[in-house]
Amino acid sequence: MNSTPNQPDSHEPLPVLKLPANGTTASAESLRAQLVALLEGPGPAAIDASEVENIGQAVLQLLVAAQTEARAAGQAIEITDPSPAFCERVDQCRLAEPIGLQLEGAEA
Repeated sequence: MNSTPNQPDSHEPLPVLKLPANGTTASAESLRAQLVALLEGPGPAAIDASEVENIGQAVLQLLVAAQTEARAAGQAIEITDPSPAFCERVDQCRLAEPIGLQLEGAEA
């Protein structure tokens, strides 16, 4: 009998949460629940921002809080394939570092 604990397979894809095209206050509550579920996972996760056309303050606050919580737990949330609109809004709000977004041309 093998007593090796179940460990995540390093070849399994990251759990991914896809952001809506329009991230508004109205969609924030649903997104909050999805982020909580994502953070309860055993390891790193990803947020797909490829379809974002508009993102409001409530959603940005949730993303900052999720990334802060993940970092405190020693986990990582990767922002994948961010749309130009997502990058522009995050940059305008000066939230790239708190959200975990690497913007091209940004100084390290």
